[in-house]
Amino acid sequence: MNFYASFLAQVLFLALSFRRFFNFLLNLKMSYPGGNYSYGQAPYPPAPGGSPYPPAPGGSPYPYAPGGSPYPPAGGSPYPPAGGSPYPPAGGSPYPPAGGSPYPPAGGSPYPPAGGSLYPPAGGSPYPPSSGSPYPPSGGSPYPPAPGGSPYPQSGRTSPYPNSTSPYPPAPGGGPTYAGTSPYPPASGSPYPAGGGYPNQPAVQAHVAHTNSSVYPSLGSSAAPGAGHPGNTAGGYGASQGYPGVGSGAPAGYRPGGTVNSYHEIPTVKPQAHFDPSSDAAVLRKAMKGFGTDEAAIINVLSRRTCHERQQIMIKYQQAYGRDLVKDLKSELSGKFEDAVIALMTPLPLYLARELHNAMTGIGTNERTLVEILCTRDNASLMMIKNAYYQEYRKKLEDDLHGDTSGDFCRLLISMCACGRDEVNCDPALANSLAQQLYKAGEGKLGTDEAEFNRILSSYSYPMLRCVFEEYKKIKNKPFLDAIKSELSGDLQLGMQTLYHVIDNKPAYFAKELHDSMAGMGTNDRALIRLVVSRCEIDMGNIKQEYHKLYNKPLEKDIKGDTSGDYKKILLALIEG
Repeated sequence: MNFYASFLAQVLFLALSFRRFFNFLLNLKMSYPGGNYSYGQAPYPPAPGGSPYPPAPGGSPYPYAPGGSPYPPAGGSPYPPAGGSPYPPAGGSPYPPAGGSPYPPAGGSPYPPAGGSLYPPAGGSPYPPSSGSPYPPSGGSPYPPAPGGSPYPQSGRTSPYPNSTSPYPPAPGGGPTYAGTSPYPPASGSPYPAGGGYPNQPAVQAHVAHTNSSVYPSLGSSAAPGAGHPGNTAGGYGASQGYPGVGSGAPAGYRPGGTVNSYHEIPTVKPQAHFDPSSDAAVLRKAMKGFGTDEAAIINVLSRRTCHERQQIMIKYQQAYGRDLVKDLKSELSGKFEDAVIALMTPLPLYLARELHNAMTGIGTNERTLVEILCTRDNASLMMIKNAYYQEYRKKLEDDLHGDTSGDFCRLLISMCACGRDEVNCDPALANSLAQQLYKAGEGKLGTDEAEFNRILSSYSYPMLRCVFEEYKKIKNKPFLDAIKSELSGDLQLGMQTLYHVIDNKPAYFAKELHDSMAGMGTNDRALIRLVVSRCEIDMGNIKQEYHKLYNKPLEKDIKGDTSGDYKKILLALIEG
């Protein structure tokens, strides 16, 4: 009995549990939105109007109609309402209004109005009226006024605007930049600045001052211009006011009385008084025409003409004979004689630019050539060389120097290429301070501050640095050159020594370079040609004097002993004057 009662109780308990489980499942099903949905219906709340989807925001060309259709309401269309059109309203047209035309209004014309003309009015001219000018009005200029009221930039300054074909500004003094495809300047221009190889700078010229009174005597205010120097007139080279410390033109504060004595640059090749390029072209053509070549006639013409005159001869030669003079000379000449003649026919800045490029081409670098050219020229000459280098090789000279040199020596050459040396001012009161700075940067400390040497020797004028060298000798009781030799080394020492010698006595430096090109076994013909060609129109007369003083024999004697034939003849013709 008890067994049956217990069994029924368990069955009843299971039945109640099964009912509760069934009710749980039923409630779980009914708890989803939409109640008892079937397959194919969305499990979302029904949308207003009977659509399982929400109405399209702002309307849609396909809204679900309230009747449950996914199509637009009856009478509707996906197109604009009746009476509408995707085209302009009735009466409109993409064309001009009625009565209009894409052409000018009636009575109009694409030509000027009646009574007008494409040409200036009667009695007029295509040029500005007589009272007007295409240039700025008198007293005006497109450039800012220069100090002193002149509409042009101050004399001696470089232009801040780049040259049209070079990244460098034009050279001070109006030197050529060799624009265009030809490496030669225009017929009316000169590859050289005025005044025997230097540009027309202000009256005070740093590079023509000299310290050694035993070489060049001090000149008073009545001193005559140097013999043979072109342009030795008032305000130019050779005039009493043209040199520091001489006459009324000395800069304020400059030490008078022979501390810095001036000398006149004496060229051996000077402009011809009655120059006729057409006749010279005829002489050269005759010398090369037919069998054989008359080398003597070529030497007689080319060695007695300046580079500017040779460029004019070349133009007249082409004009008269339709031939290239340089090509004809190359075909007729050979050897070192040919090299010398082609150097003469090349404008000096371009010639020196090619020499710089040659010094950096191939295996190794000829540092001595780089120093000889870059550490001895004034700002204007360096600027013209940089322009010519870019015109010839389409690269900046500084970039090639960075690639072939390094360290402090590279920085020295780049400093020279900045063309920013003060070439005029000299303040003796500052000399002692600069000498002290050089001493502290070198012998006055452990190690050497090469950057300080570079800064001072590349920034100040030659007269200023000569005063600094004198003050240094007083401080240390020995020349500054000894400090350069003891504190510096390698190529940097070579560059700094060159600067010292050029500042102290430029003709003596070139005399030593000429001697070295012929000393020992063999001759450095490339250096010999470059030195003679580049200095014969500037100061070869002074160099010859220094050569005789240094080596107790004339320069001509050594050239005769180291060269021969027509090569010897043309070199002698260039230096004899």
